[in-house]
Amino acid sequence: MTNEESAIKTTYFSLVSNFILAIIKGLAGFFGNSYALIADAIESTTDIFASFLVLLGFKYAKRPADENHPYGHGKIEPLITFAVVAFLVISATIIAYKSILNIQTPHKVPKSWTLIVLAIIIIWKEISYQVVIKKSKETKSTSLKADAWHHRSDAITSIMAFIGISIAILFGKGYETADDWAALFAAGFILYNSYLILRPALGEVMDEQLYDSLIIEIRKKSIKVPGILDTEKCFIRKSGMKFHVDLHAIVDSEISVKVGHDIAHQLKDYLQSEIPNLEHVLIHIEPNR
Repeated sequence: MTNEESAIKTTYFSLVSNFILAIIKGLAGFFGNSYALIADAIESTTDIFASFLVLLGFKYAKRPADENHPYGHGKIEPLITFAVVAFLVISATIIAYKSILNIQTPHKVPKSWTLIVLAIIIIWKEISYQVVIKKSKETKSTSLKADAWHHRSDAITSIMAFIGISIAILFGKGYETADDWAALFAAGFILYNSYLILRPALGEVMDEQLYDSLIIEIRKKSIKVPGILDTEKCFIRKSGMKFHVDLHAIVDSEISVKVGHDIAHQLKDYLQSEIPNLEHVLIHIEPNR
């Protein structure tokens, strides 16, 4: 299974999971008098749309390179990440707004059985986060990382709701709004993590040099190719789940252009075979003196 296929399969998992949980949270919040659970359901609903966007992005990114897109369509992924982050910000804003309104509105103490529902949701969302974040690391996908953080933020809002409802139930009258304060605190945490997700995606669009470990790996592997004496400049751009490399390789200044050309091809083929995520590799030959 390719990285793209693995990412798409993982996104389907997120879609189904978010859809089921949104229904469960909404029903539990309505019948259990928990505004925090209703806010949680709203967050899960935005997650559905976010996961759907990620899925569309992956399908578009799979398109092969063409005349207008010689480097492929992978740059759609960080753009999708921006949209996913926007959904996170929207959901956090809605949760905060609803929480403030509910704090000002007298309401009943949540039902105790909502804690059982929340406990199950927290466990499931953390499992979902671990599944998706693992796949994001394997595929080097920023969109999948953003989708994983949707699961984590969902788990966090559920934990806050659990704490708030527990306080409301334990202390009773006068503490009915504890779960609303918990939801408000969770909204702030979601906004903070939105920035953490946005920053690397922005760097990807701007072609920032963020891949020092990969550069070191490329340099070490390059000198194993016969004829390569050393490497000089190495620039890396990320497009979707693939990396494009511009590498300056140093060779003996006495060899012919033909030999230098052949060595460059050998180096390119070797790097692509050793590091599967490398898409385009441009080798510039430099004389050693």
